[in-house]
Amino acid sequence: MTSAFLPSSLRRLQYAAFAPGPRLLVLGAVHGNETCGTQAIARLQQDLDSGQLRLQRGLLTLVPVTNPLAYQRQQRQGDRNLNRNLRPHPAPANFEDQLCNVLCPWIDEHEILLDLHSFHTGGMPFAMLGPEDNGGEVEPFAHAAAEARMVAHLGCQRVVEGWMGAYVRGVERRRQQGHAVSPDLLDRQYGVGTTEYARSKGLYGVTLECGQHDDPQAPEIAYRAILQTLALHGMIDAPLQPPAADIQLIRLVDVIDMEHAEDRFTREWSSFDRVQQGEVIGHRHDGQAVLAPGDGYIVFPNPRALPGNEWFYFGVDSQRRL
Repeated sequence: MTSAFLPSSLRRLQYAAFAPGPRLLVLGAVHGNETCGTQAIARLQQDLDSGQLRLQRGLLTLVPVTNPLAYQRQQRQGDRNLNRNLRPHPAPANFEDQLCNVLCPWIDEHEILLDLHSFHTGGMPFAMLGPEDNGGEVEPFAHAAAEARMVAHLGCQRVVEGWMGAYVRGVERRRQQGHAVSPDLLDRQYGVGTTEYARSKGLYGVTLECGQHDDPQAPEIAYRAILQTLALHGMIDAPLQPPAADIQLIRLVDVIDMEHAEDRFTREWSSFDRVQQGEVIGHRHDGQAVLAPGDGYIVFPNPRALPGNEWFYFGVDSQRRL
């Protein structure tokens, strides 16, 4: 593919109610092969344009295809993963860098973010929650209560926290091991995606993993999540569903990279499969076993990961309560 065929613009749809209110941004297809959000946004647009649904107050911005190059190629990324190291790039070196220079100012204009994703292997939907309120260096934050309330009403029974802490640990491991990887993967800002960038700008936001990529229910889950977010913030006249019962909260504590193209899992893992300390999760290309560091869960297993990129995450039960 030559540069002449590269997308050269990014499309957004905006609905501004006459009455002032919250400013909500909804993203689809941040990863090009995760299209449930794109489908849900198309359905929402039809409802709004037909008058079946009316925006009562505030500003609603919809980006149905956030990474048009990856979407065009029907793959996770174009030149690199847009949802890592997301920030303005004064000297853009690839397509996603250019995209960040458009997307980041759009995020800055809002107060709330909902980012709709899907995942590789089987499993139930889950939401990604940010940190508790803190003034630390990794991810300072001041809207934990509002974000937790938003998560509770998205309809999922599983919530994951600890994203940035796990990433900091992963980047430091890459730096110590000294493997030949892309400079992006060694950047201490590498774990910053849409919601992490949003929090750094004073917003709060949630990434919702709506199911497996091809699950026909994933677009429905994404659509309901948009409606519930709008209802929660008083932007549409619709009933707010109560929080799911017995929400499970898991904290990510580590990310393990694929080091070689021939690294292999011992079996077909699904997100949130339980493992016991010392259980063999996979083998490196030289036969070395990769063991579970404790009792916990496999999260985001990706058997098709690129060398130097995230192979799987390890999580444990969180003591935090929504």
